[in-house]
Amino acid sequence: MIEQFTNSIKSAFFNALEKLGYVDGTIVSSLNDIILEVPKDKDHGDYSVNVAMRLARVARKRPLDIANEIVALINKEETHLSNIEIAGPGFINLTIDLNYLALVVNKVIEEKELFGSSSVGSGQLINLEYVSANPTGYLHIGHGRGAAYGDSLSRIMKKAGYGVVREHYVNDAGNQITNMALSIYERYKELFGLEIEMKDDYYHGKEIITIAELLKEEFGDKYLNNFDLTFFRKYGTEKLLNNLKNDLKSFNVEFDMWFSETSLYTEKAVETTLNFLKENNYTYEHEGATWLKTSMYKDEKDRVIVKADGNYTYLLPDIAYHANKLSRGYTHLIDVLGADHHGYIDRLKAAVSMVGGNSDLIDVEILQMVRVLENGEEVKMSKRSGKAITLKDLIEEVGSDALRYFYVDKSLSTHMDLNLDLMKQKSNENPVFYAQYAHARIKSIFSKFTESGNEVNFVSEFKHLDLAKVKDLCLVLLQYQSVVEEAATKRLVHKMTHFINELAYQLHSFYNEEKVITDNLELTNEKLTVLKAVEIVLKDALSLIGVSAPDKM
Repeated sequence: MIEQFTNSIKSAFFNALEKLGYVDGTIVSSLNDIILEVPKDKDHGDYSVNVAMRLARVARKRPLDIANEIVALINKEETHLSNIEIAGPGFINLTIDLNYLALVVNKVIEEKELFGSSSVGSGQLINLEYVSANPTGYLHIGHGRGAAYGDSLSRIMKKAGYGVVREHYVNDAGNQITNMALSIYERYKELFGLEIEMKDDYYHGKEIITIAELLKEEFGDKYLNNFDLTFFRKYGTEKLLNNLKNDLKSFNVEFDMWFSETSLYTEKAVETTLNFLKENNYTYEHEGATWLKTSMYKDEKDRVIVKADGNYTYLLPDIAYHANKLSRGYTHLIDVLGADHHGYIDRLKAAVSMVGGNSDLIDVEILQMVRVLENGEEVKMSKRSGKAITLKDLIEEVGSDALRYFYVDKSLSTHMDLNLDLMKQKSNENPVFYAQYAHARIKSIFSKFTESGNEVNFVSEFKHLDLAKVKDLCLVLLQYQSVVEEAATKRLVHKMTHFINELAYQLHSFYNEEKVITDNLELTNEKLTVLKAVEIVLKDALSLIGVSAPDKM
């Protein structure tokens, strides 16, 4: 509905501009050049168009004169507008006809959770990689931000019509896995009273001790004097990966694909990729090392992919991995990486250009650092374990819902403070409580109505309700599809929490100003029809960021 409505307005404006001779391929060449903005001041209408001001310089006319020419050619009835007004130096403010606006309520009830869906991503298959943490310990708070963002983005993109495969790259082939295996072996020896040596680059977490205990329980002293590196690597990776998967599941995050780095070696993909790069003249030898010509593709310098001692740098298997992704038929790749990978973007894009032919095939989203605050001060250590704060600690402290909401409430590119005190508050100051309470409030109203022996009858037209009183609610509902599309195409997940907060605000405002259940059953059912539409959209929007919509609070 929103697409049809906005397109009808854009078409009317475009046709008017065409008649006036202003469509010349410079300022205006298509419907996309007619930009509808939502004014901050409600007195300025529901939408505002600034095309007259943009045309003024090339048309060599006053914006006000151009605006008057345009408005004279717009048919209010055909565009479902109750008012068109020229304001300021040449803004054209538009007010939607209330009866038309109210149709959004019926549209929501008819389409249910499908309302707001879009086909903007139709025909595109996206590989979305996020988290990809080393399976050497528990997930930390930075991983949590990437998990919340990546999972929410996948849900939103699917709503917008994209095909999305959620992927986790399992770093199970590097030296860190060897150190993890050696760490487990040392802890295993310790359980038998033997002297151990825990080096600085070994893993000292409690989870390593737990795995050693499981190993002893399962195999006794079988490996005490018979260290098998391959076995310890595999056993440790399996146990730690299961921990990681369980933590993510409790965070309402799942993946379609767990891709093993080891498979790139067993299937000789790394070797094949290296040969491809050499054969296509993307490499050269210098001081015994093999260098990749990434500077050809905007990287600040070339990068070593094979060191002088014959060992690969981490870039080479990464290139093989992305070549593998492209071979699976994805139209686009999205990697969500930590702040420490910012300098990695150009070399990764260069590599994708080499193996895939186009650097635009991949986008890299960088998440910024996260701090945890309590009582106004930064918290770095877990009270439970005395170690660095993990995602599991935070989930146990504040719950998955609050944590997911707060994680995606700000742009990924901004630094984030997670306020534990605020997340635990049961008040309107806490945005996730505020949103969930809006949903529970609607459910409570319906329960109260039916428990009094009444039957809910949703209406197809409003005969008694003063539509002006639900206008703001309807306007927010009308925006849902455009919010989904913007969040998906621009990968701005925080746009969804802003929408949720606005819808919750309008619901609470309506509730505080209007008595919903009255002696007038027809009027009550009309109000309940509007509330049902709000309930549907609010629950769906919350689900897109992995947050529940409770019936009671």
